[in-house]
Amino acid sequence: MKTVLITGCSSGIGYHVAIGLQQRGYRVIATARQQKDVERLQQLGLESTQLDLEHSASIQQAMDWVEAETGGALYALFNNGAYGQPGAIEDLSRDLLRKQLETNLLGWHELTCRVLPLMRRQGSGRIIQNSSILGLITMRFRGAYNTSKFALEGYSDTLRQELDGSGIHISLIEPGPVKSKFRENAFIAFRDNIDVDSSPFRETYQKVLQRLSKADDGNDMFTLGPQAVLTKVIHALESKRPKPRYYVTVPTHLFGFLRRVLPTRALDWILLRASASENK
Repeated sequence: MKTVLITGCSSGIGYHVAIGLQQRGYRVIATARQQKDVERLQQLGLESTQLDLEHSASIQQAMDWVEAETGGALYALFNNGAYGQPGAIEDLSRDLLRKQLETNLLGWHELTCRVLPLMRRQGSGRIIQNSSILGLITMRFRGAYNTSKFALEGYSDTLRQELDGSGIHISLIEPGPVKSKFRENAFIAFRDNIDVDSSPFRETYQKVLQRLSKADDGNDMFTLGPQAVLTKVIHALESKRPKPRYYVTVPTHLFGFLRRVLPTRALDWILLRASASENK
């Protein structure tokens, strides 16, 4: 029974991938930032431990537990735990941007470096990075998240080259809109950390707040369920030759194509109008 370690399993993609892989016969270790979510996952029959990607001590403690429970045998890591900090770049403090990168990139790096010796020792392994359409193109007021995902793309491409011939495969999954609590959590981060009244974007921010405060029912034609990501994760785990990148949802395929063929200013024109449309 192959063991897969997954971060960010409290809800959304991480939760559904953990359940789906368990049903497929994998031994799943599902981690979450809060102890209450760990207990809920354990009640579902999953092995689970607390892991907060923002803090090194939490990562090291979790990995000590994982190694003890598995005897150091780990087939795959699915780096998934992340969040989005909305706000214009000029409204982001250095600490706020650092916090975004601590969770979305640096925590993943530390965890990856901890599992690589295990995979090298066994001569094989899979590391799957849950990136985003916003690692391919950017949109206004998502600068912190865009930055974290663009950095992850470059990080993962470099890692894939450095691990060539090791038996360890690196794959990026790039979802567009997927049903999750991402918007709900982004609303909390925006409300708690952005000074709307002092911003030159305050009028637009009022519309952003209205959009983020609405329940994300995921009923638009381009939004898929987490099952769409699970399908790609299974391929990345089980294919003899996993893909370096997996696009998920129509918008990812569309903008991935447009990024390759359009001049930068033409792509900007499309993205600016998409941004304006969503905040009407």
